[in-house]
Amino acid sequence: MMANTVCINANRGFTLLESLIAFMVLSFGLLGAVALQAKAKQASFDSMQRAAAVALAGDIMQRIRSNDTLNLDNQYQQVFSSTATVNGNHSCFANVCTNAEIAAMDLEQWIMAIQARENTGSLDDTTVCITTALEPGTQGRGFNVTVSVAWAGRQAFEMNAANQAINCGDNNDFRRVVSINSYVLVRD
Repeated sequence: MMANTVCINANRGFTLLESLIAFMVLSFGLLGAVALQAKAKQASFDSMQRAAAVALAGDIMQRIRSNDTLNLDNQYQQVFSSTATVNGNHSCFANVCTNAEIAAMDLEQWIMAIQARENTGSLDDTTVCITTALEPGTQGRGFNVTVSVAWAGRQAFEMNAANQAINCGDNNDFRRVVSINSYVLVRD
């Protein structure tokens, strides 16, 4: 009977060791799941920022296309940040406006849209660059328009050569940039 008692005591310690190892494996698995969830949340936020930048760039590009004028390069070509001040003096809803007044109103409304997006946490430290180039051989009626929206991401990011070549915003490891190109033919 004495030998039987010794075996039972040895088995009790062995079961405790198995439970401890199982608990440690489960802990590492849960830590991995939490890390995976955090990475997914970061990627989701980065995707939301990129979608907001594409929507904003597409919006101003459509405004430029609808207000096609031979002075397109003078009226829309600008570089500004999300901290730009807005006068709010331009209103073409009830009045007949010139192309220059429509362009000024478009830019004011667009700056307000960028500032609203920034307040919701969508785009941080935004810089916008609108460049126009006259297309040769179009008698001054064709323009290549590029809208670049640059903002600060939350984690470091290694940019490729094409993104580094876009001269808009601070060129650091946290910069994200979306650039849309379009051809505008003035109907005048």
